[in-house]
Amino acid sequence: MSAGLKGIRFAVVGGDDRELYLISELQKQGAYIIGVGFEKASPNSEMMLATSLEDVVSKVDVLLFPMFGTDERGVVKAKYSDRPIVLNKKLLESIPRNVPLVIGYARPALKSAAENLGIQLLETAKLDELAILNSIPSAEGAIQMAMEATKITIHGSQSFVLGLGRCGWTLARMLVGIGAHVTGVARKPSDIARAEEMGLQALHFINLEDEIGRAEIIFNTVPHQVLDQMMLEKVSRDAVIIDLASIPGGTDFEYAQMLGIKAQLAPGLPGIVAPKTAGRILAHIYPQLILRHLTTINTTCKVEV
Repeated sequence: MSAGLKGIRFAVVGGDDRELYLISELQKQGAYIIGVGFEKASPNSEMMLATSLEDVVSKVDVLLFPMFGTDERGVVKAKYSDRPIVLNKKLLESIPRNVPLVIGYARPALKSAAENLGIQLLETAKLDELAILNSIPSAEGAIQMAMEATKITIHGSQSFVLGLGRCGWTLARMLVGIGAHVTGVARKPSDIARAEEMGLQALHFINLEDEIGRAEIIFNTVPHQVLDQMMLEKVSRDAVIIDLASIPGGTDFEYAQMLGIKAQLAPGLPGIVAPKTAGRILAHIYPQLILRHLTTINTTCKVEV
């Protein structure tokens, strides 16, 4: 057992199956875990359960929230909770200033409140080291969804990957490995050049409207609406769209449905298709991130004193 987190008290708040694996891995590293929102989960003899978030904010060193974050009302996703968990202003005001709040996606309201209250907010979903590793289960899950939604094989398909970022590159590489004819769509000249080097058909977003009609499967990773009404008019009615962008996605889903195009939003795939791997990825990245942050906070406090 690694003792790298020995003596550090974590409140793990809500989440899904990946948090269960994360908790187990953190415990192996010596962390003391208080679970909030795990009443319906399988018993963990080493984890203390708290009845509410309010009860633990002053008793821990780190607040650990799910990758999904909260909805627009501040409600935390909690698969195994008996009652809603809400991250509201009153609760935020009770968080000690030396306790970091770690969360995957932080909505603008939470970012603003944290800044105003002096809360140490660590938004992790955009970290390269985490996003790149998470792109593996995301890409596998997206391909699985496409296989289930189409009447053709991925092999030999005309597959478009919109956005060649951390997830897009992994997805394009996997599709090529299966034998798809992959068109990589990007804006940066460097991404266009890399796509050509990989043997993809490289396409700039400026030219997407002229080419998208030949797509049989479209994977979108762009977090703003690129598949709008004008673009969807050009899409084959037999095509399938798998949208991996964060909610609300990059597709006009209502218009796609009206046109008879099958379009699915697929956020949070790591926790759905491979929660054990996703939990281990978090347990690999979070400890050093948190230890560095706690060290910085403690050093700053000593200097101020």
